[in-house]
Amino acid sequence: MSASSHYDVIIIGAGPAGTTTGALLAEKGRRVLILEKAKFPRYHIGESLMPYCWFTLSRLGLVDEMERRAFTKKYSVQFVTQDGRQSQPFYFFQHYDHPSAVTWQIERSEFDQMMLDNARSKGAEVREQTPVQRILSDDTGRTIGVEATGPDGVTFHVHAPVTLDCSGRDRVAKGRDGWFSKDPALNKIAVWSYWRGAKRDPGIDAGNTTVAYVEGRGWFWYIPLKDDILSVGVVAEKDYLFSDSKDPAQILAREIERNAWIKEHLAEGTQFGEYWVTAEFSYRSKHPAGDGLVLAGDAFAFLDPVFSSGVFLALKSGELAADAIDAALTAGDTSAARFDSYGATLCRGIENMRKLVYAFYDDGFSFGKMIKAHPTQRGRLTDCLIGDLFELDFTDLHRAMREFAELPAELPYGWQS
Repeated sequence: MSASSHYDVIIIGAGPAGTTTGALLAEKGRRVLILEKAKFPRYHIGESLMPYCWFTLSRLGLVDEMERRAFTKKYSVQFVTQDGRQSQPFYFFQHYDHPSAVTWQIERSEFDQMMLDNARSKGAEVREQTPVQRILSDDTGRTIGVEATGPDGVTFHVHAPVTLDCSGRDRVAKGRDGWFSKDPALNKIAVWSYWRGAKRDPGIDAGNTTVAYVEGRGWFWYIPLKDDILSVGVVAEKDYLFSDSKDPAQILAREIERNAWIKEHLAEGTQFGEYWVTAEFSYRSKHPAGDGLVLAGDAFAFLDPVFSSGVFLALKSGELAADAIDAALTAGDTSAARFDSYGATLCRGIENMRKLVYAFYDDGFSFGKMIKAHPTQRGRLTDCLIGDLFELDFTDLHRAMREFAELPAELPYGWQS
């Protein structure tokens, strides 16, 4: 690829955010280049979808394909105490009547490959095994493209009026003038692996996401996948998880013994494959864009995954970014200010979910206790759990939650804050 190569949009990263934006912009006739460091399919964690993923997948034309692939159906999310007491599941279909009320548990390698193939089929050019080394700027600081290295080892420059950073937690643009800050209260470590043949609840509960408490310390996820596979992991403070061992297999085995429900459900299964460890610290950029540069997905913000919001926020941010970028290109204005509305909308949804995450980790909070005191808020709580985060007013829910938990102030956002 020569130094003069030029596109309308360069997208860094082929995860759900990047491929959503790439597909939608290519559909509109924009010249799109997606640069991805890995070779797909590749392993990735983040396997449980929120119901409102359906709307972006529908716009992408992928709902029928999701059904064809026979991913595990997810009807609800449920919570389990350390001693094994199980909550009434939050059935999405009891809250609203729509096809999206049934969602999926996915294998990310297959799902992400499907998303990438969709972007290609709609006209986006994709280059795998091509890591971006740095973002290119002109004398004014405006982003004008990227420097990348192809699978042949040759480094090249490519230019576009808009560069979209969807590089996930690599955050190619993370060095931008101190934009990023960690959320100090959400600084966890995750340890996980996979089981075959472990117990599933009966009937439509067989595909539930289960969040099982590690009292005062963190939580387990228990996610049923297809082919009789279960994804199981624990999230907690690093000092606690690594208190007597740094071996992930020993850590996970110890924590399984400490939760009665998890222990019972895994007893008849067999662990296989690797044990994985990653930091789950939350962060967000103060700005969604610079001149010629836009951030989406985990490259903009990462939120503790207790409510499975990761893929949803990636899809939604990719969709919102596609519309904002298309409008900016049409107007001939790709300045940072052009993306203020995009950033404000995205932050509003993230903040609604972030408050719920803070409440979850508060020792004085429980969903049952809050709903018993404020039964009318069960609906708004379910709105959060399904991903209806961007248009509704959650003031009353937040007020009810504050009776039992200390909620965070909103993170500073925007050039004037």
